[in-house]
Amino acid sequence: MKSLLDFIPLIVFYVLYKKTDKTDADHPLLTIFGLTGGVDNNHILVGTLGLVLATILVYGYLFVSQKFRLEKQQWFVLAMTIVFGGLTLALSDDYYIRLKAVLINLAFGLGIAISPIFTKDRKPVVKKLFDPILNLNSQGWVKLNLAWAGLFIVMAGLHGFFAFVFMGGEYWGDFAAFGDVIVMMTFMAGMFVVLRKHFKLDETAIKK
Repeated sequence: MKSLLDFIPLIVFYVLYKKTDKTDADHPLLTIFGLTGGVDNNHILVGTLGLVLATILVYGYLFVSQKFRLEKQQWFVLAMTIVFGGLTLALSDDYYIRLKAVLINLAFGLGIAISPIFTKDRKPVVKKLFDPILNLNSQGWVKLNLAWAGLFIVMAGLHGFFAFVFMGGEYWGDFAAFGDVIVMMTFMAGMFVVLRKHFKLDETAIKK
């Protein structure tokens, strides 16, 4: 359920991004909040405003439903969205919102890579997540941890490529909305194929 809720702000961003004219500096959503439009990036500004508002609402709901607490990564994503989204809107400069996903993915990648240093048992963080379903030796967990760290670093690179290099960022909004999902699903499919022999079998199923 929580994973599905995370997609709501992205959907809001994408719909507004696609529906807004680049040159519409007087878009109603910008006007309501007293924001100044840009020259040809108003589709990003309106989408960013929708993203920030939707993120606050979603994480507000999660805060209440999780007994008035958020997980560390949720606080991080919320803070990054508000800070970089706020800078984008305040300065009418989409550079900052483009940079947000790069930094978030880099932070997750580096965090996963160095997680054994900070955990009490010195175990990779992915072991805590996948130990119930995977049977790996210590070296296997290290490799899987590095693979997940590499995934987020690659996604950071892709966000940077589509935001600042490829076609002047023309397709950045499309990648921002769907890129992470496509890359993640591809990675998960590959992980399933590579580790298919290491999945723990349901003992009840075996007995039957």
